[in-house]
Amino acid sequence: MNQKANLQDYFLNRRTIRTYSQQEVPEEVIDRLLLLASHAPTTGNMQLYSAVVSRTPDEKQLLAPCHFNQPQVEGASVVITFCADFHRFSIWCEERNAEPCYDNLQSFMAAALDTIAFAQQFNTLAEMNGLGVCWLGTTTYNAREIAGILRLPRLVVPLITLTVGYPAEEGTDVGRLPLDAIVHRGHYNDYTGTDINRLYEEKESREDSRNFVMENGKETLAQVFTDIRYPRANNELFSEKFMDFLSESGFLPEEG
Repeated sequence: MNQKANLQDYFLNRRTIRTYSQQEVPEEVIDRLLLLASHAPTTGNMQLYSAVVSRTPDEKQLLAPCHFNQPQVEGASVVITFCADFHRFSIWCEERNAEPCYDNLQSFMAAALDTIAFAQQFNTLAEMNGLGVCWLGTTTYNAREIAGILRLPRLVVPLITLTVGYPAEEGTDVGRLPLDAIVHRGHYNDYTGTDINRLYEEKESREDSRNFVMENGKETLAQVFTDIRYPRANNELFSEKFMDFLSESGFLPEEG
């Protein structure tokens, strides 16, 4: 199989890994992958991110409740918290007789985009080098608590957490929407009910999706998301928490 085919096979068949072997991932392996990932695209070549590597059982145990005690946090060899970071750049400005002006939403968005690109590049590189990775979407839910544990200074906000280790499972194929569900030509083409039925047919008809609906006592897969997984009350609670933390971190004006 040629290199192009190998790449296509990787991307089409990649899996999230939540269960890891007891084999530790060497520090030099993580450092090499982080170095390679740091060549991801970045805003103005500022590299507005930092990564905090948690490796000891105590470090992972402290972080686990912030991620609702998902077992992969303590089960992984390494937990990496990727942070939007304008703190380091601002200190550099001050040390070079330049006045930093990055305590605002636009600056946070620039740092957030840099962080996402860095984290995703690391994710891909790690998987291509035989490691298993799980992307935790819970980091911003408890950003203040994570920041306290990791001793993050002002203008540093945790955004993404990856658990990393040697796989002890193959992972599950969760499927994806067809390309015409997400790609628009020339302008955004809105969806009719007929379009939605067609585009979500495969997703809703999967056995795991049907089981998901049944286990949660719902009528449709959409209800599992709106009523169970991401209900309004939780969305509003965590939105308020995160906005408050952004203010405390210096990226939004404090109220009052």
